[in-house]
Amino acid sequence: MASYRIAAPDEYLAITGMSIKTVKITKATWVWPFQRCMRFSVQPHDYAMNLQAMTKEKLQFLLPVVFTIGPDVNQRGANSKVPHHDAGHDGDEGDDQVHERREDQGDSLMKYAMLLADSGSKDKGDKMFLENIVKGIIEGETRVLVSSMTMEEIFTEREVFKRRIFRNIQSELDQFGLKIYNANVKELKDAPNSIYFESLSRKAHEGATNQARIDVAAAQLRGNVGEAQRKGEQDREIAKINAETAVQKTERDIERATAEAILATKKTELNQNVELARITAARNTEAQDEELKRAVQIKRAGAEVERLRATDVVKATIAREAKQQAADAHAYEIEAEAKANFERQKQVTNAGTYKIKADTDAAAYKTKADAEASWFATTKSADANLQKKLKEAEGMAAMADAYAKLGQAFGGPAGLLQYMMIEKGTYVELAKANATAVHGMQPKISIWNTGAEAGGEAGGQQSSTATMRNIYQMLPPLMTTINEQTGITLPEWQFGRLAGQMSEVERAKGGLNGSK
Repeated sequence: MASYRIAAPDEYLAITGMSIKTVKITKATWVWPFQRCMRFSVQPHDYAMNLQAMTKEKLQFLLPVVFTIGPDVNQRGANSKVPHHDAGHDGDEGDDQVHERREDQGDSLMKYAMLLADSGSKDKGDKMFLENIVKGIIEGETRVLVSSMTMEEIFTEREVFKRRIFRNIQSELDQFGLKIYNANVKELKDAPNSIYFESLSRKAHEGATNQARIDVAAAQLRGNVGEAQRKGEQDREIAKINAETAVQKTERDIERATAEAILATKKTELNQNVELARITAARNTEAQDEELKRAVQIKRAGAEVERLRATDVVKATIAREAKQQAADAHAYEIEAEAKANFERQKQVTNAGTYKIKADTDAAAYKTKADAEASWFATTKSADANLQKKLKEAEGMAAMADAYAKLGQAFGGPAGLLQYMMIEKGTYVELAKANATAVHGMQPKISIWNTGAEAGGEAGGQQSSTATMRNIYQMLPPLMTTINEQTGITLPEWQFGRLAGQMSEVERAKGGLNGSK
């Protein structure tokens, strides 16, 4: 089963197996079946050695060295340039070409991984195997280099010696992917049964000691002579300096007294000026203090006014915002309730619409069937009604002819109408209605006669006739009112008869008056 492997910061992964021709060095990758993965550290290690070598003059000595050696992580070759592709993802020819381009024999980590694989063991075995190889290279190259140099060259050309050792050993370590990070060559020591360096050291020590004693004696001689010379010169210089010092001291005393007098005068003037300045400053301070107090009072009053105004404004603002928030909350509640009602009404409407549509389809089908069923019955009923209406129309036409003949007999439609009203008792009903209208009113009627009819004998003789005339004079307006209220006109023969009677009465009265 495939697994994803990740190396630590100081480690690398070496992958071999299917689809990999040599070794793939990476930090993280998928490990597929038929592949092997090995972790290896790239931390450098210190290799300390105490080499026994022989110079060109056949002088043996011990050379203590310490080399810091580790894998060269910067010499990667193609492995650090080609993008990473997981091996074994698929087995086509393109992946094989990618791995061929990616695997490079110049990769130092690949050489180092192969070196560790050759050890055939883990952990301590790898370290011992690698240490033996590195120490063998260091020992061999150092001895070869020392055998070609004299002891004097080694001592005098220490930096050249160190560079040559570094170069020779590094050229051998390149084939294993290793690099020298640091090389430290310590002081040379005597080999067993050899006192070469000890003798040189004693010789140098004795020579340095003798030379030091000579140098000390010469230095003491020069010191004693110089000390005497320096002492005489010192005494002369001291006396000269003391004399000059006394003269300079006197001059300095005079200058100091003068300076002190001038200083006292200046101090008095300065004290006077300072006192005046102090008094002026105090007065200015008092004036400024009063001005500041007045300004503070003004600002305090203004601040109090602003505070009161701000308090009122804040209260008004808070009240307005509270009302606004309440209105917004109420509006939101109304809006939410309206939306909810709308949704409920919408659902009810949709359900009702569906039900109405279903009911309508059923009712339409039933109505169509009923309409087709009732059409035939309606047709038959219409034919029967038509025959009935025709008969009724014939009866109405006959009745109209009869009423026309009656109207001609009564002198016109008005006479026919009056006849029908008399026949049906309409006048009696009108009289009852008028009586009912004035029933209970108990009117009081007084009649006054004026002019020739009022009082006297003549008035008494004509009172009955005048009364009748007044009554008949009142009848036309009354009949007019009845006509306006009911639309009925009394027969003209009645008014004509009454008018004739009144005329005869008037003529009779005139004849009587003329005969007298």
